[in-house]
Amino acid sequence: MTPVHALVAEYLAHLRVERGLSRNTLEAYARDLARYETFLAARGHADLATVAPEDVTACLRAVRTGDDGGRPLAPSSAGRLVTAVRGLHRFALAEGRVAHDVAAGVAPPAAPRPLPHALDHAQVAALLAAVPEDGAPVSLRDRALLELLYGTGTRISEAVGLAVDDVDLDGRSLTVLGKGAKVRVLPLGGHASAALAAWLVRGRPALAARGRGTPRIFLNTLGRPLSRQSAWTVLQQTAERAGIAEHVSPHTLRHTFATHLLQGGADVRVVHELLGHASVTTTQIYTHVTIDSLRETWAMSHPRAR
Repeated sequence: MTPVHALVAEYLAHLRVERGLSRNTLEAYARDLARYETFLAARGHADLATVAPEDVTACLRAVRTGDDGGRPLAPSSAGRLVTAVRGLHRFALAEGRVAHDVAAGVAPPAAPRPLPHALDHAQVAALLAAVPEDGAPVSLRDRALLELLYGTGTRISEAVGLAVDDVDLDGRSLTVLGKGAKVRVLPLGGHASAALAAWLVRGRPALAARGRGTPRIFLNTLGRPLSRQSAWTVLQQTAERAGIAEHVSPHTLRHTFATHLLQGGADVRVVHELLGHASVTTTQIYTHVTIDSLRETWAMSHPRAR
């Protein structure tokens, strides 16, 4: 008999070492599996071998409604929990700890896929113009960060994780370590290259002198690596100064990057590679955004549209 808690620990170690999942994903899986473990304990299951398919289904219902005592989960979060639970049971079967995979037939809840929100070109211009042009190190950093996010479509975790050696200003390229430890090389446009060069030459040295030395590109005022939360704050404060009333997140700029590329005629498979999506199906959701834009133009312009 292997206690559920011990199996969960082994599974998370497997995901970290063998699968190379990011720290954020591992933390989310650990939270989900801890909730699953608590649910099983309340039903008298200390060993995964005693769990039945109805236990897994009951857990899914409970986390959706909060009947297990936790916060009710949205379909997307509940889907992630099911993915973690199914992975745990598959792992237990592969390791010979259970005779059957009782979670194999449990499907995650269907979640509506909202269309990604994207800024228009005028809003992007206003956002970038709202960064102070005073030459201060922090201003140079903020401009470089925002130009990078919009110009390359990188995730915020990828951006703040960049090292100085990841940027090739002469070759105008950027090497990014993405999800699942996958490396991709992205082109850098003129605006992003210029903003990064200004930050690296005129801004970063002043902040780096306050710290103990780090290869990270983006630094806070203490000379330490800029956190995701701080980068998020930079974007939100800049959006407020730009007068953008709607919510703007780092992922908004990633959506905007993809949408503007497709509106400009880029092939969806090229956008797929630039974003680092595991499947092109994920990227295809952006085509709905551009179709809506085309439909609006058609409705206003074509004589037979009314």
